[in-house]
Amino acid sequence: MVDIFEKCRKFTTAKELISANIYPYFSVVESEQAPEVVINGKKYIMFGSNNYLGLANDPRMKKAAADAVEKFGTGVGGSRFLNGNSILHIELEKKLAAFKRREAALVYSAGYQMNVGVVASLLAPGDYAVVDKLDHASIIDGCRMSHAEIKRFKHNDVADLDRVLAKLGPDCGKLVIVDGVFSMEGDIAPLPDIVKTVKKYGARLIVDDAHATGVLGATGRGSCEYFGLTFKDVDLVVGTCSKSFASVGGFVVGDADILHYIQHCSRSMIFSAGMPPASAASISEAIDIILAEPQRIKRLWNNADYIKKAFRSMGLNIGRTQTPIVPVIIGDDEKAFSLWRALFEDGLFTNPVISPAVPPKHALIRVVASATHTKEQLDRALNIFEDCVKKTVPAARSVF
Repeated sequence: MVDIFEKCRKFTTAKELISANIYPYFSVVESEQAPEVVINGKKYIMFGSNNYLGLANDPRMKKAAADAVEKFGTGVGGSRFLNGNSILHIELEKKLAAFKRREAALVYSAGYQMNVGVVASLLAPGDYAVVDKLDHASIIDGCRMSHAEIKRFKHNDVADLDRVLAKLGPDCGKLVIVDGVFSMEGDIAPLPDIVKTVKKYGARLIVDDAHATGVLGATGRGSCEYFGLTFKDVDLVVGTCSKSFASVGGFVVGDADILHYIQHCSRSMIFSAGMPPASAASISEAIDIILAEPQRIKRLWNNADYIKKAFRSMGLNIGRTQTPIVPVIIGDDEKAFSLWRALFEDGLFTNPVISPAVPPKHALIRVVASATHTKEQLDRALNIFEDCVKKTVPAARSVF
């Protein structure tokens, strides 16, 4: 008899890291998401959050959420398809569509749920999903659920994308999906060249702006604004509401007819409860703040440039990052965990990232400074980082 639970009992990797006191995951944060957080009663400089613009603890966001709870309660009572479609969802979708300069928008309760639902509803057996090798897991899972055939091309390699599409022929559906900003590497997809190649072969294009919204473009509208592209260039833009929008949820924007189809065919929308009122209201407030305060985006980039310059002066390899996501590439998993532990013990919260989130032997410490970090906090964090590197992984100090 085969016991499907046996693999659970044999899973020892996390327990071994816990025993070695280098387990970095599921930390319990006891405070709001801010430039400094509290864990186990101790203060840490938060250097690993996706709260890019620092809105997660903004008083206006809190008030919007509280007011929504007071008026609409804590939940919507079911799927949007049936009874859970709030006026807050409709108002937010109108605002998102205008923000992204698209005809229509749909919001989901989670970003992962959105990508799985959108991709799986558009693809079918006999179609091809063409994805960057470093696309987010939610994109890959949506492709798998669709039962379309998955074809991968080399990361940000447009020539390889051309090679893959050329082999597929004209008589099949082809959907190319790329991240606008890659969440671990911090580099940007070369969208203008991708657009040309996609059009050359009659394919369609989805860009995931999870880490580009609120970050790229003069007004934070994302990858298309950054490159000067329009709705005629990129078919659908998707993203999450848990980063610059400082809440939770996912969105897709594009032509109304396409979104109408997705709304009625996406299983993850039809069979999931709608976004809670507090989330819908706070996301709407976040959009207003981003448009009213473009200086937040400037501060984010100034802080990012400051820490990147410091890391390079330390001789650290920060890869090909072009954004506020800064990967400090260590290589060896154990060394990355050791550095994380030293940083954590000295009061600096970061994210160690290993395979499969990054390629094997490419372990890194992922660092993000938000728009609301002060120079004093950045200097303190950088001093901690330099001291810990010297103590734990001096070999990582190879000039990039």
